[in-house]
Amino acid sequence: MEEQPIIIKRKKKVVGGHHGGSWKVAFADFATAMMAFFLVLWLTATASPEQKRAVEGYFRDPVGFTEGGSPNPVDLEGSASVVKETSTDMDPDQIQIEDQVVDELAETLEQRRMEELFQELKERIEQNETLQEFKDQLLIDITDEGLRIQIVDRSGRPMFDSGRAQLKYYSQDILFELAKTLGSVSNKLSITGHTDATPFGGRPGYTNWELSADRANTARRALVAGGVRQEQIARVVGLSDSVLFDKEDPTAPVNRRISIIVLNKKTVDDIQSSAGQADEPLIDLTQPTEEEQEAARERLESGEWLQEKPEPAPGELNW
Repeated sequence: MEEQPIIIKRKKKVVGGHHGGSWKVAFADFATAMMAFFLVLWLTATASPEQKRAVEGYFRDPVGFTEGGSPNPVDLEGSASVVKETSTDMDPDQIQIEDQVVDELAETLEQRRMEELFQELKERIEQNETLQEFKDQLLIDITDEGLRIQIVDRSGRPMFDSGRAQLKYYSQDILFELAKTLGSVSNKLSITGHTDATPFGGRPGYTNWELSADRANTARRALVAGGVRQEQIARVVGLSDSVLFDKEDPTAPVNRRISIIVLNKKTVDDIQSSAGQADEPLIDLTQPTEEEQEAARERLESGEWLQEKPEPAPGELNW
């Protein structure tokens, strides 16, 4: 009988090695999820019904969501509720900018337009033969009210005849050329007449105040004839010699001038607000007293108002 070979099976025992740190990542994810879960529970418990509806609406349709009191899903009464930039979740029409910022932007844009108009006028003066000939009579600067153009008298070359409100032919040409540029802007215009300190003695009752106002109105008519729109005129003023250009020499020809100002929006608003009608006048002098009403009634009944009044003597003022 043959001997059977003896087979011995030996099991190799393997000691477990280091299994790594993957469990730490899993535990960190679990801790993060739990923290987020408790945060949601806390927000849900403290949120108002309106805020809950806002959150619900946001998650249903984040892009088209428009309802709710706040543009943010949850308003924590902090800086998150102040929106200063456009986001994909908001309609651009809903973005609000403070009034002060809007006013500052408007002033900056208007200042830029005034500077562009200033450069345009300078180029027109350099290129136009009529304006080039009389450029020494044109003074252009930017003031608080807007862009100011002053047309001044020079020795031997006045804008008007002495004591008259009729324009010289070359003065009319200057205003016609300026009107082409001024009529192309949307800003309103102010026209002011000035005289020197020499008293006017042409006729009784007619002073430098009347003369400066008449000259300002003559300049207005020339500008309108040259292309400025009627509704563009905001103010026509005669200042006599109250605002001298050359204070050292009150009778200098440069004091006799016409000022045209392209007004900025702030000045136009100030003019309209100061000249507008108040809701309740402080003192109403138009309402006649009871004595005045009684006297008027007596004159009406007596027929005194039908009597002819004597004509004023020649040279006598009647006002």
